[in-house]
Amino acid sequence: MSTETHTIAGLLTQARKRFAQAGVADPVFDARLLVSGIIGLSFTDIVLKGSDSVTEDEVLRVLTAVARRETGEPVHRILGRRAFYGLEFFLSPGTLEPRPDTEILVDTLLPHLRTMVADNGSAQVLDMGTGTGAICLSLLHECTGAHGTGSDISDDALATAWRNAVENGVAERFKTVKSHWFDKIAGCFDIIVSNPPYIQSSVIETLDRDVREFDPMAALDGGPDGLEPYRAIASGAGEFLTENGLVGVEIGYDQRQDVETIFKSAGFPCIAAVKDYGGNDRVLVFRK
Repeated sequence: MSTETHTIAGLLTQARKRFAQAGVADPVFDARLLVSGIIGLSFTDIVLKGSDSVTEDEVLRVLTAVARRETGEPVHRILGRRAFYGLEFFLSPGTLEPRPDTEILVDTLLPHLRTMVADNGSAQVLDMGTGTGAICLSLLHECTGAHGTGSDISDDALATAWRNAVENGVAERFKTVKSHWFDKIAGCFDIIVSNPPYIQSSVIETLDRDVREFDPMAALDGGPDGLEPYRAIASGAGEFLTENGLVGVEIGYDQRQDVETIFKSAGFPCIAAVKDYGGNDRVLVFRK
């Protein structure tokens, strides 16, 4: 192990070189993200403090993480956490990484949630397929009059969502339920929200290795046409929504027309369609 490796800059250089050789798409960014996350410094600090020494333990942890990234494991999975909507969320094998495009779903529903709380004093949110809990917990964090339920079929995901609720200070307004869609759901909700699996089964094998090998399959596979979860939500939501309640869902870039048709047939007109940062259709909101 070279003496150069024992500085922050040296670790960054070695990580970047190894990532480039391994074919990582953005070796510079991933090196900075991994080293800063493990050592506990900001991006700015690892540049300004590049000549600072690192401990043997830090070297070992960084190089072990670098080896994991070389096999395709995403950086945030290695770090075990990811930022979303200004909060920090723990990840686990049973959870999908919360990604920036999903913040649009929170942005879109938050004004409606605040209006509901202002009008009624409180509001109930059901997050179906909650995973890390990122969507529901972000809404609760931004709107203190709201209460939420996160449902999932994965015990691991539910445990992670609860851990994240505690970590982000909203556990007293959040609960979890193990349920396949509406099977075990009880009560009435003002908003039902979901980022469901929406990838066609036949497409799974063509996904990037980072996704295909490390994201949970149950959070990806939306059935033969990628639309089965939307049918399940649309067919059951009416029984669990308050009058004028909303359903907000994330969709694939080419699914807007199909998903709108599914919900319209179930009695839910679309009241909002929002694009993501790449200009693709990403979020649909329906009213009961």
